[in-house]
Amino acid sequence: MMKQVSVDRFEGKFAICEDKEGEFFAIETSELPKDAAEGTVLKIDDDAGILTIDQEETDRRREKNRKLQNRVFNN
Repeated sequence: MMKQVSVDRFEGKFAICEDKEGEFFAIETSELPKDAAEGTVLKIDDDAGILTIDQEETDRRREKNRKLQNRVFNN
């Protein structure tokens, strides 16, 4: 089964991640893919315990946020 979370922030050696239900939990930064940053969407393979970056979803969310910021700050 595949789960999807987004990196909300970093605190020390942990990435604080949020799932679609709004639950937060910590993942050690050493477990993350090397290019993970705040806002990165991760796919978690529950069976294998493997974390991968969902680049398509990350890009989609960043574009959505960019458009929202443009509307807010340019009006």
